[in-house]
Amino acid sequence: MKTLSRRILLGLSMLATPVFGQGDRPVRVSLVKMPYVGERNVPDRSNGPDYLEQGGIQKILEESGCRTKPAAAVVLTAEEQKAYGEWHRLGLANGALARVVRDERREGYFPIGLLANCSALPGMLSGLQHSGATARPLRVGLVFIDAHGDFNTPETTLSGMLGGMPVAIAAGRCLTRLRLLSGLEPALPERHIVLGAVRDTDPLEQDLLDRSEIEHLSVADIRSRSDALEHQMKRLSSLTDVIYVHVDMDVLDPREVPGHPLTVAGGPTSLELGAALTEMFRYEKAVAFGVASTPWGERDREGVSRKAAYNLIQGVVKGLERRGTR
Repeated sequence: MKTLSRRILLGLSMLATPVFGQGDRPVRVSLVKMPYVGERNVPDRSNGPDYLEQGGIQKILEESGCRTKPAAAVVLTAEEQKAYGEWHRLGLANGALARVVRDERREGYFPIGLLANCSALPGMLSGLQHSGATARPLRVGLVFIDAHGDFNTPETTLSGMLGGMPVAIAAGRCLTRLRLLSGLEPALPERHIVLGAVRDTDPLEQDLLDRSEIEHLSVADIRSRSDALEHQMKRLSSLTDVIYVHVDMDVLDPREVPGHPLTVAGGPTSLELGAALTEMFRYEKAVAFGVASTPWGERDREGVSRKAAYNLIQGVVKGLERRGTR
C-alpha cells in the first residue's frame, strides 16, 4: 500500500508541473504529428503534419519563450501497417497517438497535435482521458471548432466520409470498435461537448444534433469573444477534469485556406479565432490543442494556410502565458 501511495503521489506531482509560464518558468510545449488519414481510396498518410512542422513552428515557439522538445510522430509498426482496413489502421494509429499525448501530459508538457484530419480526434481525447495519476479515466471536455458538425454516422452521412463522423464517434454514437481501438472509453457525454462556428451540416446530421445535449458557439461568439465563450469554458471546467480544443482549418475565412476543398463562407479569420483561443486557454483545465487538415504542398503554394495555422497556435500559447491574470 505504501508503494502504491508513493506512485500516486509521484503521478500527482508530475501532473502538477505547470505547462504555462509562472514567474521565470517557460511554457512547455510538445508538438505531436499524426499523419494517418483513415479514408478509403486515398493515400494512407498525409504530409500535412510534416508541412506544419517544417515551416519553423518550433523556432517560432522558442523565440516566443516556450520550452520545446523534438516533435513526436505517430508511426505504425510494420505489422500494424499490414492490418486490413483503413478504419482499423486508423484505430491503431489513434491508439498510438493517445499514448504519446498521455506521456507528454505526464511529463508536464502541453501537447499540440499537428493532425492530418479530424479523424485523429478520438486519439487526442483518449490520451487526455488516460493522462491522470491513477487508472481512473479523467472526464474530458471538448470544444470542437469546425465549419462542419462532424456528427454524422454511417446511417446519416451523405458523403460516406469518415472525416464527417469523429464527434459522433467520440460521443459513442457509432463505430464503437474504432473508438475502443483508439482507447477512448468511456465515450464523452454529449453535455461535455461544445461545437464552435458550425454552419454546414447534413439534414439527418442536424436532426441528431438537435436531439443531442451538445451546446454551440456561433461565428459571432468567436469573433467578438462574447460572454457565451466564457460561459461555455466555465461550464466545461465545472463538469470535467481536462478540456481539449480542436480546430479544423476549414472553419476559417476561405481566403486563409484557399487550398482546402471543404471551406464554407462566413468563417472567422485566423487572428479572430486566435484571439478567442487565447481566452479559452486562460482556463486551467484547457490542457491540449489540435489543428487539423491544413492544406500543404501545391495546395498551399504561398504558405497562406500554414501561416494561418501558426496564428492559431500562437493564440493558444498567449492564453497559457496569461493564466492567473484574470
